[in-house]
Amino acid sequence: MAQSIRSSRRQHAARPQLFAHRTVNQFGDTPDLIRELTQLVLSGTKTATCSALWELETESEELPTVGSKTITLDENDQPVCIFETTEVIIQPFDQVDAQFAYDEGEGDRTLEIWRQEHWTYFSRVLPTIGKEPSPTMMLVCERFRVIYPSNPYEQDPHSS
Repeated sequence: MAQSIRSSRRQHAARPQLFAHRTVNQFGDTPDLIRELTQLVLSGTKTATCSALWELETESEELPTVGSKTITLDENDQPVCIFETTEVIIQPFDQVDAQFAYDEGEGDRTLEIWRQEHWTYFSRVLPTIGKEPSPTMMLVCERFRVIYPSNPYEQDPHSS
């Protein structure tokens, strides 16, 4: 994973604006979920994501900012796209609205399903950092747009 990203950075040193303020990330915590969520991003269905603020604090990660770039990896740790953050809102879990749930693109895109699926996810991952989900836990809610490939919504004619 890190080797291929480092190689890309060296090859593109002449274009520092592409990699300024960037992170490398995967959506989800299991290979199946990573694959599913990455496909939603590449299809244009998923244009938002969230993390528990505790996760970022525990990992000493900086909060995303508008304009920051993120390299997204697939379940095999291979880069598949770059997205640019367009909005960041920090809010409690129980204050996430129906539009954000829809923009996350998962399940039937309703707030009810979003809450169920994310509660299940946070119940699985937060105990690994000594936390338990709560309705008032703070989330970092991020909207984004894919900037590379430039038109990810069209399938590559060379793939089958």
